[in-house]
Order: sequence, then C-alpha cells, then structure tokens
Amino acid sequence: MPLVIDSNAVRAIFTPPLPDGTFEEPILRYLRAVGARRPILLLAFAPKAAGTFFREAAIKVLNGQLIRLAHAQGGRDGSLYLPNVLTCCLDATAPDTIAHVHMQALPANRNFIDAFGLKPIIMIRDIADMLASFLDMLEVDPVARADGLNCQVPDNFLEWDRARKADFMIDIIAPWYASYFATWKSFVDDAPDTVCVLHYSDFRRDPVEGLWTALAHADFVVSHADCETALAAVWEDRASHRFNKGLEGRGKSYFSPAQMMRLRRLLDYYPQLEAWLPDLLHAGDDKAAVPATRRQSSARPPSTMISAPST
Repeated sequence: MPLVIDSNAVRAIFTPPLPDGTFEEPILRYLRAVGARRPILLLAFAPKAAGTFFREAAIKVLNGQLIRLAHAQGGRDGSLYLPNVLTCCLDATAPDTIAHVHMQALPANRNFIDAFGLKPIIMIRDIADMLASFLDMLEVDPVARADGLNCQVPDNFLEWDRARKADFMIDIIAPWYASYFATWKSFVDDAPDTVCVLHYSDFRRDPVEGLWTALAHADFVVSHADCETALAAVWEDRASHRFNKGLEGRGKSYFSPAQMMRLRRLLDYYPQLEAWLPDLLHAGDDKAAVPATRRQSSARPPSTMISAPST
C-alpha cells in the first residue's frame, strides 16, 4: 500500500503539541500506532563521532535509504519534524529508513521520540578529539563553515591564527557538545532501554559488533556477517565519505592545557556526566585507525579503526 495521508495524519500535523513538545490524546495514541508500523534507525550522533561511516554501513546492510527527519540541516542542531517522520512511517513501500541527526535530547525531542517509540543511538567519543576533527573540517569546507553548530562561524575565520581558532572551538563549539552529552546522559538515566550508547573506542576495536548492536536495538534483524560485508564495502569507498584521521588523543596536540581546563569546566556544570568523563576527556593512544572486523577475510579492512567523518 503506497503512502496515504489521511485525515488522522492531517489532524496530527495541524494540532500543535504543548510548549514542551508533549502530544496530547488522541494525537499521542495515533502517533504511537503509526510509529509501531516500521522501525527507523535514528543515529543521533554528535558531529565527528563516526556518524557518516556508520550510516553508510547501515544503508548497505539494510539496503535502505537516508532520510532527513529534521526540518533542515542548516545550523546542524536538529529538531525532529513531524511531517518528515510521519511520511517515513506511513509509506509502507519505502525502503528501510536511516536518519542521521545531530540533535540534543532536549525535552521537545525526547517527547517526540517517546510519541513515536523511536530508539535512538548515540556515540560517545573524546570531545577534544571531535573538536580537533571539527576544526580540520572548518578549515577546508565552506559548507561546514556555513552550517556551524548551533552558532555562526565568523566570515574571517580562515584569517585567524591557530590559537584563535582553537579558542573559538573551546568557547563557542564545545558548549554545544557539553550540553549534547548532558542531555543524552539524562535521557539514558531516565530511559535506559530507549537509548543505545556506543563507545568510539569499542567501535574502533569491533565495528561489526557496534553496527549489529545499533541495528538490533532499533529492531532490525541482521546477521554479524551481513554487517561485516557492509562495513568492508563502505571502507573500500571511504574517500567519498570525507574521512579524517581517526586518531584517539589527537585533541591534546590541538588545544593547550589551559584550553583543556576550560573544556573540563564546561563538563563540570553537568554532574550527571561523571560516569562518562573517562570517555569524554581522556581518549586512549594516538594510533591511527581503520575498521576491524570479527573474522579474517580478504576483503576486510586493516585491524584498527576509522577516522571520524566530517558530519
């Protein structure tokens, strides 16, 4: 049955939620029923946390399609958009849906996720390493500079010296990351079965298990062998996915001790992050990385992990 926008869907779209994003009955009951029709892989990764590689592998293994569930990409700090999500749920003939949204778990997004029964996946990575990768991207990509990250990147950014650019990353970009992880940690604490938390260091060691875990969490049925094949195929085409260096600990060479202390103070505002601090501030060694797989294969990539993609 093709996509059908009936009176229930129209009513849901034109009935405003409460100010915090909560949907009221009977709209909430309708959205929960619609959301149960088919799974959606919602990758709510922060920028530079391996999201591009991950989503491309998921598309391969599911033979699915990438769909924008946010209203727009500009600014990068996404909010889920009801018409887009309804379209995905109501179109029974569409391929499996993969969404990659740089979004915080703020109340409106949490209430939206609850209404549709979505099961988001996030990736924890050292923030200084992500900021270093983000800085590399801003220096070479005008689209990234135009998008920013819930902020405006100054027009003269490229004219600054490296120290001023690093200050910008700590003062302007890093607060988004601190809030991002704080909101998701609160969501995990409140609803641990809803959110799947992956760790970048674990994904480096065994990307097959990480991909399989995310897909299983979102109610997709795939095998480890299927995941391995998809990862190998995407790795072979990595040049088209804007990979960076994939080093853990590289943030220490980008930011001074004083800048790292400022980053730590940002996280100190959120006591719920204490359990995640070893991953968020103290990445491991400085080895380059390409993805490992579970079994030997002539097609397998080398046995270290990928870089974080630019999105």
